[in-house]
Amino acid sequence: MKKFLLLILLALISQGTFAFNKTFPLKGAFVSPADKHILYAGRISFTHPERPAWNYPGVQIVAAFEGTSLKMLAKPRSGYFMAQIDQAEPFKVAFRGERDSVVTLATALPDGRHTVRLMYIIEGYEFFPEFWGFLLDEGRSLVEAPALPSRKIEFIGNSITCGYGNEGTDKFEHFEYETENHYYSYASIATRNLNAQHWVVARSGIGAYRNYDGPKTGNPESNMPVQYEYTGYAWKPELRQEPTFLNEKWDFSRYQPDVVCINLGTNDLSTPNYDLTLLKQSYKRLLTMVRQHNPKAKIVLLTGTMLYDEEQKIAIRLLDEVADEAHQSGDQEVYRFDMPHIMGDAFLGNDWHPNIYQDEKMAGELTAYLRGLMKWF
Repeated sequence: MKKFLLLILLALISQGTFAFNKTFPLKGAFVSPADKHILYAGRISFTHPERPAWNYPGVQIVAAFEGTSLKMLAKPRSGYFMAQIDQAEPFKVAFRGERDSVVTLATALPDGRHTVRLMYIIEGYEFFPEFWGFLLDEGRSLVEAPALPSRKIEFIGNSITCGYGNEGTDKFEHFEYETENHYYSYASIATRNLNAQHWVVARSGIGAYRNYDGPKTGNPESNMPVQYEYTGYAWKPELRQEPTFLNEKWDFSRYQPDVVCINLGTNDLSTPNYDLTLLKQSYKRLLTMVRQHNPKAKIVLLTGTMLYDEEQKIAIRLLDEVADEAHQSGDQEVYRFDMPHIMGDAFLGNDWHPNIYQDEKMAGELTAYLRGLMKWF
């Protein structure tokens, strides 16, 4: 019976309608994802407006509603979100089960106007998350939401930007979606510090020319210069052939950031057998692409916190060269910022990645730098 009801739910949403009657267990006023009052941020495909889809972390959904309760609808197994109602403490929301399609976000609120802010906090490349709408009290509706911040940042990066393992407590434990939380990543924290919005193009293991432990010749089929052009991340080239949003070229006019932060190179250098000539060529190619699509943005080349000793020195020297050569070519809006490597187990999450304490430290450093660079006081 439950499976039958879920099929009804899927059918109704796919048709862009929703109805409640005595045969359906859910009650309330359905709000379509296409409602004009919902604000979205991030690389989202609206090919199917009733089922907006994505697979990068950091996607945000903001709305204001009237009433005393709120439920969220999403595709089962969409993954994890952080939710915030008004100014209350944010909390984690899970869509992990095969039938998890409705989650209560708020109940017994004071009757009135409220705001909900949602952020997708994991990498959705295995889940293909979709947002299916809201359920409000009977007879209630959305109202105008508070505007998104006018300051705009884009982060291009790897696992460090995603928030890989930052909720973990043991550096020897491996990746789990339960311990990845982009909301507490350095990128997200710095963005909130600066009262900005941020859009994310990041994937664990990705490199500027060579993904983690890739061949010396690189991964030209799946590295960041390839992925940056598309709405979603495809870990296999053949996925781009499917009639899904993974084959959708990104429309860069939808988001023109004031500043772009690129944090790549860790995976390129993290295992032996790298080719520095190829790395530099590919990084410069990515920089050229970013500049072409964002002609007015300042671009900051970052080094991450997971490189040590010789590899850290190589990354700093290589990015200095890339920035200097950009200046010589006439682009004076390319900048450099280095974050020091992780200092001690107290700042390590899973798989030797930054934990939340390290993310807060990184965010503080980057906040101060961007505040000065952008004059965001």
